[in-house]
Amino acid sequence: MPSDNIVELDAHCASGAERNPGVPLDLEGLEHIRVNLSASERRIASLSGRRSVKKEWQAAWLVKAISCIDLTTLSGDDTPDRVRRLCAKARMPLRKDLQTSLGIEHLGLTTGAVCVYHDMVAAAVSALQGSGVPVAAVSTGFPAGLSPLETRLREIELSVAAGAQEIDIVISRRHVLTGNWQALFDEIVAFREACGPAHLKTILATGQLGSLTNVARASLVAMHAGADFIKTSTGMEGVNATLPVSLTMVRAIRDYHDRTGHVVGFKPAGGVSDAKTALAYLILIKEELGAEWLTPERFRFGASSLLGDIERQLEHFVTGHYSASNRHPMS
Repeated sequence: MPSDNIVELDAHCASGAERNPGVPLDLEGLEHIRVNLSASERRIASLSGRRSVKKEWQAAWLVKAISCIDLTTLSGDDTPDRVRRLCAKARMPLRKDLQTSLGIEHLGLTTGAVCVYHDMVAAAVSALQGSGVPVAAVSTGFPAGLSPLETRLREIELSVAAGAQEIDIVISRRHVLTGNWQALFDEIVAFREACGPAHLKTILATGQLGSLTNVARASLVAMHAGADFIKTSTGMEGVNATLPVSLTMVRAIRDYHDRTGHVVGFKPAGGVSDAKTALAYLILIKEELGAEWLTPERFRFGASSLLGDIERQLEHFVTGHYSASNRHPMS
């Protein structure tokens, strides 16, 4: 494998990542934010033409993508055994023979995290003990976020007590749609406080926010309130992660970092299910935020089926043949 900085894998225990302390909210500045949809779409279209990765370089980027996946199961029929099998996959996301052929067996490759509902946190924590892979819990009335505030805060506290190192919360979309930015800020501040040492990943549900301008404003409010990550979607909306929305969010991250010096991560979720799409997101992050953002501490994919396709692409790189999907089970 090529020794480019894109494939360097760092330890990614959540406790070692930078925290965003947040800053006071500037309501007046928010009103001046506008996003041009046509310009965003042109920028996205230009990225595929400006950068292309092939052969061993593509394989290296796909290995990097694996390290940034939040391997996820959020089904009503989840069981502890299913979660334990998923955790085993997170600990060994790529078959040993493929790792040997790629020359990466020394890297200790794992996924970025395992993401589950609260009831499955204890099983995941136990299964991942000693691996360095953090457990993320979806919280605050996921996916709608319409439970009473006291219930949502208690849900966060219980998941942290059960061992979750990351909490994926959902915002109240009504605050964005009515322009009540102070209420949104106060809500996320309360969620951040309830998280304690756990990292706060704020889901904006961008497909329900009405415009890219609202996405940009909500992104900045979340970061001002102390979000450690901003995330596109729950994966359960009609429209989930898209590249124009992601461009809007990563530029908000860049602006926030330039003004405050604080680092915030980005997580696209929903609709990122194949290697080609994953490469497009990696290129977007590299171009807009730089290679230093291509680590699990600063970038994640919210995905369940993505890993299987990446494995198939890497096996094709090694053998010249595509394998059946059942050779790469998730659990």
